[in-house]
Amino acid sequence: LFFFLPPAADVFPGEKRNVLEPRNLFPPLASGGGEKHTDIIPGEKRDVPGLRSLASPPQFSPRLPFPLPIFSRIPDAGRLIEETRTGKNPSIAGVTALLQGFLGSLHDQNMELSKKKNSPGDIIGAYFDLAAEHLGSFEAAFRGRPIFPIREDGSIFLSLAAYREHLLCDTLKYAFDQALHPEKLFVGAVIQNCFGKVRPDGTVDSSGKPCKTGVEVVGKKENGSPMTKISDRIPDINGIEDFCTDSAYKKYCLSGQIRVLYVHETESLGPAVARYLASKLWGGESFFVQTDSHLQFAQHWDDKYIQEAKAARSYPKVVLSTYPPGFKKDNNNTVEESPGTRLCMCETLDGGPDPIIRLNTGGGYKGGEEFPAQIPFIAAGFFFARAEFLVDVPFDPYLPWLFMGEEIALSMRAWTAGWDIYAPRKNLIAHQYRPGRLGLPKFWETTDRLYRKSRFGNNQLSKTVILRIKNLVGYPLAERTKVEKEGNGLIFRDMEIYGLGKERSWEDYMKFTGITVEGSKIQCNRIAWCGKMTVL
Repeated sequence: LFFFLPPAADVFPGEKRNVLEPRNLFPPLASGGGEKHTDIIPGEKRDVPGLRSLASPPQFSPRLPFPLPIFSRIPDAGRLIEETRTGKNPSIAGVTALLQGFLGSLHDQNMELSKKKNSPGDIIGAYFDLAAEHLGSFEAAFRGRPIFPIREDGSIFLSLAAYREHLLCDTLKYAFDQALHPEKLFVGAVIQNCFGKVRPDGTVDSSGKPCKTGVEVVGKKENGSPMTKISDRIPDINGIEDFCTDSAYKKYCLSGQIRVLYVHETESLGPAVARYLASKLWGGESFFVQTDSHLQFAQHWDDKYIQEAKAARSYPKVVLSTYPPGFKKDNNNTVEESPGTRLCMCETLDGGPDPIIRLNTGGGYKGGEEFPAQIPFIAAGFFFARAEFLVDVPFDPYLPWLFMGEEIALSMRAWTAGWDIYAPRKNLIAHQYRPGRLGLPKFWETTDRLYRKSRFGNNQLSKTVILRIKNLVGYPLAERTKVEKEGNGLIFRDMEIYGLGKERSWEDYMKFTGITVEGSKIQCNRIAWCGKMTVL
């Protein structure tokens, strides 16, 4: 098993090291610089928030390395992986090492595939086979049960998938600053960055401008259409580095409350896979919350979401979800609470012969409601639930290259597994919405560059993989035998595991949401009960 774990330069203030030297792919964890913080320094006071809670659960031993430098090696990884994969003695360190091994092999595979012309089926099949090889037995070992015992201590796991994110550090600071119980907040962050040019031996050269911007609007053409370009740029900001080297927040990294998986941008396969990876960094916390990585928070957001979930009549099988409002100016980076919006609409308006369902809001609370009311949909950018959700609705590792579709799949799977979905009565987070003109990098641009010798890109790959979701939703053109006859049957791998739940039926969900099948198409319709808030 090859581990792609190139060391990073030491990152503490005042040190300058642009090139990440190929000194050793697996450096000792206490070799100096930033690495000395892998464990609590001998003689250091242990009154760091979170240390007491870390002392008892067995999954916290051995301790994860300090989140810096990037791609730090986990000692005794082989043994930890085997103990975790078989379910005999799982640990967060073992899970992290297993995922690092998967990503290392994926990097090697991507580099080989990028050298020659391939068909979309070749690339999709290679990913599915690799995922099954590295993740299959691990997933099977914990099917129907949590990886770790769920702690009943009010702790929260915050799942963050960050793609080349410049606001990650701010998001982490706001989350901890505004929490009523920051000592009970644990973060699992998947950092998908351009760290520099990856050498064949796995080390990284971060000198110069080895990375690319997104598509930037630089002017207008004579016909009035935008003039765009992609430029070379320096490596991305590492929000974990900025957070963990800040004297006010370093304590959370030392205490083990920040769990990190670093991913080279060439292995960034879209939000669904990144969120799968982030979900696996969960360590037994009571609650699971998934958000985007460019957010602000209201005061005591952690406790208020817990209380809101408990206020819902279906608790504990409750999912809170919404599309949060955008950032507001001059708010001191603190969200001002406002009546929550409700996901009461869906649409298939993207054009094309068979567009995927997209979600939308349909009004909101007026204020003063006694209880939260149900909605039919989950937003992938924010939902909050008890950790049992991860058992009943395990994240699907077989959704690479997708940007749309994960929300309707998540909604249907959760609801048919017996989880009721509620809109929180108040907005407790805010989201930075990003128009295309900002020119921020997108994961599909990386995919397009990676497979340019194959003369196709992300769109062609996602066009096939989206059939997995369309089949689950009930699109007639994605009926299984039809897809298999077209030669794309590989996309149904383990669908019985990552498909609909057993508590309620597909027919029940379609009736609940008013979604209909009309000929060969799926049609969204008005959901009267949702707007009226009559289902509690």
